[in-house]
Amino acid sequence: MNLQFKISETEARQAKIPHDIFLVNLIFNHILVFATILTASSLTQYIVVVPIFSILSTLFIFWGAHRAKNRYSWYVNGHWQVCVSRSKKFIFMIAVMLTVFLVVWLVSDGHLRPRHWALGGAAILPVMVTVLILIMLESESLHQAKSGILPEWILEKYPHGAPQSVI
Repeated sequence: MNLQFKISETEARQAKIPHDIFLVNLIFNHILVFATILTASSLTQYIVVVPIFSILSTLFIFWGAHRAKNRYSWYVNGHWQVCVSRSKKFIFMIAVMLTVFLVVWLVSDGHLRPRHWALGGAAILPVMVTVLILIMLESESLHQAKSGILPEWILEKYPHGAPQSVI
């Protein structure tokens, strides 16, 4: 369930920042840049850009959430915490995928055959589904940030300094 709060324009603008960053990481980096690099054989050496940008943007979200606790209003901090929670889920899915890749590589003694690539490809599917779900959730959170809406779990987890909800 979501809670509605009366917020200022400044708070609305500040609350959108973490969602914008996470969406850029998901849509631009993990979909557009990754697909472009994979389809253009002359760009494959630049594949390292995707994890570097992803790590930097995720670290910025974690750092921003830490800063938001003392610097911004409770409402803005709440949106940073929502973003951190979703970033952790994304990191978990990436870690699972990388673990599957590592196990497949170790089992094949470093000599990957088509069946090994198929197993690796199957590991990518849950990550792709997770990215699509996170894009939908973050798009909704971006709208909620402008509208003064936060999930109820934020109030339960961070009750200190919470304003009264309007609805």
